[in-house]
Amino acid sequence: MQKKNPVSVSDAQKFDIVRREAIYTGLALVGLIIFWLIAGFATASLDVKFFHLPLWAILGTIGVWSVAIIISAVLSKVLFRDIDLGGEDND
Repeated sequence: MQKKNPVSVSDAQKFDIVRREAIYTGLALVGLIIFWLIAGFATASLDVKFFHLPLWAILGTIGVWSVAIIISAVLSKVLFRDIDLGGEDND
């Protein structure tokens, strides 16, 4: 697989990009916590079962991991940029 060359930007732009990515990551975490609360606690009163497991147990564990993977993929493909932060590559 061929590596993409990182984009060259100024130091001020680097800080803006890093700050923006950190904000989006924090918002993704808040969204994941809200999903976990709804999936785990709001569905606890439902009498729905899959493979003899209650819905809240499946959504509160496997569902949260699945949503976290989807959010991570979207963040990395759509919002994050590969930039040179000035460190040395040891590849």
